[in-house]
Amino acid sequence: MTITAHDLRPDPAPAVRFAAGPTVIGRIRRLRISVILSGTFLVIVVAAALAPALFTDKDPNVGEPLDMLLSPSSAHWFGTDQNGRDIYARTVFGAGPSLLIGVSATLAALIAGTAVGVLASRSGRVGDWLVSRLLDIFLAIPGLLLVFLIVAARGPGTGTTIIGVAVVTFPSYARLVRGEVIRLRGAVFVEAAKALGWNQTNIVVRHVVPNAIGPVLILATIGIGSAIGLASSLSFLGLGPQPPTAEWGSMLAASRSYFSVAWWPAVFPGLAITLTVLTVTVVGQYFQRRTEGRIKP
Repeated sequence: MTITAHDLRPDPAPAVRFAAGPTVIGRIRRLRISVILSGTFLVIVVAAALAPALFTDKDPNVGEPLDMLLSPSSAHWFGTDQNGRDIYARTVFGAGPSLLIGVSATLAALIAGTAVGVLASRSGRVGDWLVSRLLDIFLAIPGLLLVFLIVAARGPGTGTTIIGVAVVTFPSYARLVRGEVIRLRGAVFVEAAKALGWNQTNIVVRHVVPNAIGPVLILATIGIGSAIGLASSLSFLGLGPQPPTAEWGSMLAASRSYFSVAWWPAVFPGLAITLTVLTVTVVGQYFQRRTEGRIKP
């Protein structure tokens, strides 16, 4: 067998391929179309709540008696209501009170629930049992009945609706925080902080609560949609923002008597409530799946 110089040459080094990380476009493509549409709709709703003048220059509380119950047209995109007011303008301006109530009530419930949950988990066996039973009582009372009691004491209005929705929803956050704090008691970073001589208060405030609040924030994102739906229900019953304030639930209530002759005063605010609650839930569930590792970044 003859060995040539070519046979003595070293084999060429194999080509090394580097896996490119996910680009922004790749991440966008992984998103479901429902999440993209939901996020876009929410951006529009938030923009309408913060700056309604960007979407309409009409006064939502001023109407023309001669323009009563006009059907949708180029002059009035969503038609007019029984007072001749532009429904499109009222729907745009109605995003503000609806989001204000939903976000404020969820934030208040989150703060109260976190405080109660930490208190329950750090107050010993007897204290934990008492707080847990108190939360069970709140959860056993029908939400609307509890809100009716608050309205009877304070009277209807935006502030009462925020308090009512917060009181109804905070027990769920409290129970979740309590469970997370108990789960994190034996975590490695907690044991390390104890070994360094940290007291219990600093460990809870600086380590336990920040790590326990993550799942609660995801739940709160979904809860904003539920809070908006509950607030609209209260406004429909006349317990929320009072007329002439443009609010989706109160607009639905005012259109009940005219639905047989004009469908548009009820349909458009109803669609606004439904789509807002639905899109908030879709976005919240997406972030929940991300945090649980079921969706790769």
